[in-house]
Amino acid sequence: MTIPKTMRAVAIDKPGEPDVLVTVDEPVPQPGDEDVLVKVATAGVNRPDVLQRQGLYPVPPDASPLPGLEIAGEVVAVGGAVTRWRAGDRVVALTHGGGYAEYCRADAGHCLPWPEGLGAPEAAGLPETCFTVFHNMVERGRLKSGETVLIHGGSSGIGSTAIQVGRALGATVIVTAGTEEKCAYCRELGAEHAINYREGGWTDGVMAATDGRGVDVVLDMVAGPYVAQNLSVMAEDARYVMIAFLKGPKAEVNFGRLLRQRLTITGSTLRPQSVESKRAIAAGVEARLWPMIDAGKLRTHVHAVFPMSEVQQAHALMESSAHMGKIILTVG
Repeated sequence: MTIPKTMRAVAIDKPGEPDVLVTVDEPVPQPGDEDVLVKVATAGVNRPDVLQRQGLYPVPPDASPLPGLEIAGEVVAVGGAVTRWRAGDRVVALTHGGGYAEYCRADAGHCLPWPEGLGAPEAAGLPETCFTVFHNMVERGRLKSGETVLIHGGSSGIGSTAIQVGRALGATVIVTAGTEEKCAYCRELGAEHAINYREGGWTDGVMAATDGRGVDVVLDMVAGPYVAQNLSVMAEDARYVMIAFLKGPKAEVNFGRLLRQRLTITGSTLRPQSVESKRAIAAGVEARLWPMIDAGKLRTHVHAVFPMSEVQQAHALMESSAHMGKIILTVG
């Protein structure tokens, strides 16, 4: 394949509303020794992309300034140290920015095989959610069969994947969501209990669903006022894993319960982690989650697909939180 010198890409003109997203001509990135260059077919739209556009998510100095953290496509060039991939291979990849473009550079160790039977939109929706859920709920949260997990934002892309992974691991899944339609969607994915948080407090519902015992793992993207509430519904030796702060990064907490019940509070975010750390996560995802895809226990639920020319509409939908599952851009 002949690789052009320039490509079409989406850039952020300045911090602001979706209309600051503009289509530009950019040089095609060159792969380093341990990178691959991918001709992008589809790219996932994620909450960090929106925060970056708003000027609220600093881009690491070694990252592409272009938005886009996950892609599916075809490898067209490889660095000199790359042995696993070659031109023509179909891959999905967690990227260090630059996914909203016709070509994207990715670390070879952050790429995984494009699962058989998945279309391009479904494939592009895998990396960000699978890396996040595996590292946080499985590795840091240590969720195992017979336990109960509480997942906030159950109808989001992360929540959709977490529900399916939780069920595949043999856990009981409880979620919160903001409408009855979203609660029904979560139940269809495998959640045993879905609580509409807009119909009063959700903590009573969690305790009722666990017969007063509480949950073993919390996967939380809300934080703020949810922190104290989450601690109040946790069982002894439970693990609280925080992955985002939709309601703010600060909370007032009485740590007496943490000491009495031997609770663990942890969390992470993907992008600032080292190349080596993300390679290790990728290996774990391939070993533990890819077989779930092959077995039909895990799949991407795509809410909407937009052409790259309609990226502003895609971001507006993400900000509205009206979606259930993933929002995808078609590029190639």
